[in-house]
Amino acid sequence: MRPSPAASSEAASLLGRRPLTRARPPDVVRLAGTRGAAGKLENWSSVRLRVTLPRRKRTLIPLAALATTLAVGIPVGLVSTAAAQTPAPPSLAGPAARDVDRDASLYAAVARVTVTGASGKVDASALGAQIDQLTNSEELPAETVAALTANLRGTTSTVADQIAAHDAEQARIAAEQAAQAAAQEAAAKAAAEKAAAAKRAAASQASAAAANAAAADPASAQAIAKQMAAANYGWGDDQFACLYSLWKKESGWNYRAYNASSGAYGIPQALPGSKMGANGADWQTNPATQIAWGLGYISRAYGTPCGAWGHSQSTGWY
Repeated sequence: MRPSPAASSEAASLLGRRPLTRARPPDVVRLAGTRGAAGKLENWSSVRLRVTLPRRKRTLIPLAALATTLAVGIPVGLVSTAAAQTPAPPSLAGPAARDVDRDASLYAAVARVTVTGASGKVDASALGAQIDQLTNSEELPAETVAALTANLRGTTSTVADQIAAHDAEQARIAAEQAAQAAAQEAAAKAAAEKAAAAKRAAASQASAAAANAAAADPASAQAIAKQMAAANYGWGDDQFACLYSLWKKESGWNYRAYNASSGAYGIPQALPGSKMGANGADWQTNPATQIAWGLGYISRAYGTPCGAWGHSQSTGWY
């Protein structure tokens, strides 16, 4: 069946061409379909219109664009059936699937960070397996992706709680160890201080014992004086004999001798006794410090022990 000239003209106007007329037979509109044994067109669901234009590239026009213009007698029901059999564009189902895929990608990224944080702390193998299940989420149904994502979020939260508990326990252990170390350090310090105090006490006791021995036995102080007199001043036995007599009279060679009336103190009876501090802070307890000061005083004031002894004999003091 050939379309009427009016239909051809309308089709041409849709294509932006000049009207087709019977006077130009090459310009035809053909119906492409399947013909049966009687030569009639069948299989209308796949019918398309082919417009042939002279010396131009042939253009296929979808049936939907011309069906209302060309009165070719195609039943409306067949067009509706063909339209119903045409699949919906992918974009109609895309957004919902992309939403769940985006959610899956987001929570999978969070889960990966959680797996990294769990390393060496807690077992996150189950979480890793759930991440793998969503690797190609776009290939899964949206409902499946949503369910897997929900499971992933729950497991991620559980592992994160386990990591926090692990970290808190480690912090508690570290604090406990630090406290124990501090206590041990304090105990060691106290023990060291106690030992040092005991050592000082022992040294003090030894010094006191030596001093008491020197006081009880003036011979030790005399030996010190004889040695210092010879080494520091070159005084021999004759000078030491004078020194012996002088200090025997003054203090009896007792380093703790004290004259209550004058305030003189020590073996040489320094007046006041604090003068001997120039030779040492231990002038009150150390016979050697007192002797060193006394020999220096005799040398400066009388030249020799015999000079001091002579003055003492004539005046009663030196």
